[in-house]
Amino acid sequence: MGRLRENKMVNKKIHIIGKNNELLEQLCKEQSEKLDVLSHEDLNEEIKESFLTKIVFLTEAENYAGTLKSIRQKRKDIFLVGFDQTSGLSGKDQYVHGLNLLKETSSNLVYSYDDKTEISMIIAPEETKYHETKDQEETLKNLVEMAYLRSHLTFTRSTVIAGEPVSWNSELVPEALRTVINYCIKQGAYKTFRGSTVGHFAAKLDEKTFLTSRRKTNFNDLDKIGLVKIVTDGPDSVLAYGSKPSVGGQSQRIIFGQNQKYNCIVHFHSPKKKNSLVPAVSQREYECGSHECGKNTAQGLKKFGNLSAVYLDNHGPNIVFHSSINSQEVINFIEENFDLAKKTGGYVE
Repeated sequence: MGRLRENKMVNKKIHIIGKNNELLEQLCKEQSEKLDVLSHEDLNEEIKESFLTKIVFLTEAENYAGTLKSIRQKRKDIFLVGFDQTSGLSGKDQYVHGLNLLKETSSNLVYSYDDKTEISMIIAPEETKYHETKDQEETLKNLVEMAYLRSHLTFTRSTVIAGEPVSWNSELVPEALRTVINYCIKQGAYKTFRGSTVGHFAAKLDEKTFLTSRRKTNFNDLDKIGLVKIVTDGPDSVLAYGSKPSVGGQSQRIIFGQNQKYNCIVHFHSPKKKNSLVPAVSQREYECGSHECGKNTAQGLKKFGNLSAVYLDNHGPNIVFHSSINSQEVINFIEENFDLAKKTGGYVE
């Protein structure tokens, strides 16, 4: 018999683009032996096109924002980390500056450093920040860990087909959900950044059909923008009629699937009040919209009266209930536990 050829798995790659990144390269190698770490002075098309590319850290480039943005335009599966530098900004302004870069380029994380204050922080797409400190190495270490953890998550991409928004005042929208969301809007729970609001909400119509908030819209204009109808035939098949659903759509379906007695969900990015008894679970490891984020949320839910809730740390609550609930019970619960005037990550309007 001929000699059997050894079947070796080919490792995925972490690409670090830029000069003088020895510390970052070392931290990446320490994080995981399962990914090959490669450093380059310049970005090339092969890195963007190779199916082996897992994570890209782009520390510098000509036309930086444009180059950074180009990496995920065709490859949403690449986990992209951008780098932003400011000079003498307040912590809030430094955060907003980096968040603008993240949103503009569809980055998964942004590392921000101010050369005057020496403050560094990690900025996440859920519009919050982590590990704000003057210890640059400590922040970089956590950046690498977060990138590794979040790059191994599972996502289901929705397919947009022809369709029209469902009116916010449609009979299909449960009255309890509409009343609660209208209350949240009136109290300022949905704050805009770059013309859009974060958070999400949805109603389950049947096992396969959902009405959910629309991605990259301003929820304060619900009477104009309405909701999007979603039909799913399993965890890997999602049809969206007319526009993309909120990023949290997959989490909604997982939560409903594990809590059959509920058919409404509300999520906003406001902090928990000091004496709240709502349990908190970590969000740091999970990017919004991943299956793992949905499971983490569902497992953390605790029952309060006729509803259940959990608080995603440094992110915001998920509150689930049945459409038959007295909406005032939900509103009272929100008033007792969350400060809708404030926003996790900082006020960004």
